[in-house]
Amino acid sequence: MVKAKKKYGFSPDYATPPGETLKETIEFKGMTQKELSKRTGLTVQSINRIYNGDQPINYETANKLELVTGVPARFWNNLESKYREQLETIKELKRLNADINWLESIPVSELTKRGLIHKSNGKALQLRETLKFFGVSSVSSWEEIWAEPKVAARRSQCFESQPGHAATWIRIGEIIAMDIECNPFDKNLFKQALQTIRGLTLKSPKKFIPQMIQICAHAGVALSLVPEMPKVPWSGATKWLNPKKAMIIINLRGKSEDKFWFSFFHEAGHVMNDNKKSLYINDHSDDPVEKRADEFAASILFPDDCRDQIRSLRTRTQIKSFAKKIALSPGIVAGQYQFLTGQWSWYQDLIKKFVWEK
Repeated sequence: MVKAKKKYGFSPDYATPPGETLKETIEFKGMTQKELSKRTGLTVQSINRIYNGDQPINYETANKLELVTGVPARFWNNLESKYREQLETIKELKRLNADINWLESIPVSELTKRGLIHKSNGKALQLRETLKFFGVSSVSSWEEIWAEPKVAARRSQCFESQPGHAATWIRIGEIIAMDIECNPFDKNLFKQALQTIRGLTLKSPKKFIPQMIQICAHAGVALSLVPEMPKVPWSGATKWLNPKKAMIIINLRGKSEDKFWFSFFHEAGHVMNDNKKSLYINDHSDDPVEKRADEFAASILFPDDCRDQIRSLRTRTQIKSFAKKIALSPGIVAGQYQFLTGQWSWYQDLIKKFVWEK
C-alpha cells in the first residue's frame, strides 16, 4: 500500500515582498532611493513598486542589484521566487477555506488511519492533503471526475448516497494499480491466465496473491486488493486506467474464500466482455451487465454441468470428492452449494475465512 510521504506543514498567512529586504540593504549602505535609481537605471516609480511587491524583481533587475549592492543576483531571484510562491499559497488557502464543508463527505479519518494522508493542522491544509490524495487541484475538479452523472457506477445506490466513501475506495485501488507494472492488455493471454488463476484456489492467500498479481500483470491487468471501506458495500470493481491497462479491485467483503474467488472472476468478466469506458461496480444488483459477469464467473469456476451436480451433493465427503474432481477448494464448492440450494448453514465449516494481514 502506498503511504503518504510528507506532511504539508505550517504556512504563514502573509508574504513579505523582497523589496523590504532591498530597502533595508540600501539603508544599511547609506544609499538613498534616488541614488539607487541612478546607479541601477531603474525609475524611482519602479523601485517603489518593487518595495511594495507590485513589480517583480526579474533576472535583469537582479543582476543590476548585484552590481550595485554586492548582494548576489541569485539571492534576489530566490527572494522573489519565494515571495510569489507564498502569495499563491495564500490565495490557495483562501480557495480551500471556501470548500471546507466538502471534507465532511470524505472518510478522512479512515484515510489517516491507513496512512494514505497525514492529519494536518487546520481544515484547509487537511483539504489540500485530501485533494492531493485524489490527484485533483480543487473540489470542482473532484466533482467533475467522480460525480459525473454519466459514469456507469452511478447505477450503484452507494455512489448516489456516499460518493465520497465510494470514490475513496476506488481511488485507493487506482493508486495501487498505477504502481503495478503491466504488459499491454492481451485478451487471449488474460483468458488463459484465468484458467491458471483458477488452479490457485487450493493454495493459501500468502502463496496465491503474489502469483495472481503477477499473472494478471503479465496479461495487462493490475489487481488491487483494497480492504473494505466503511459505508461501501461492494465486493469488487473494474476500471480501465488506459486502453492498454485494466484494473480489478477486490476486497474481503464476507471474508470467505468462495466470495473472494467469485468476486475476482466476476470482475474478470467485465474485463473480458464489457467496454473500456465504464466503471463497473459489483454491488450485487440486478443490473443485466452485473448478472452477465456473474454468469462468466460461474462458467470459469463451475464449467459444463457442474452446478447441477453440486445441487445433488449431500455429505461433506461428497463435497470434498467433487471439489477434488474439478480441482477447486472444497470451500468454493460448499459456497456454491449454499447459493444454489439456499441452505446457508450447511457445510459452513468447509469454507475458509480470509483476513487481512497487516
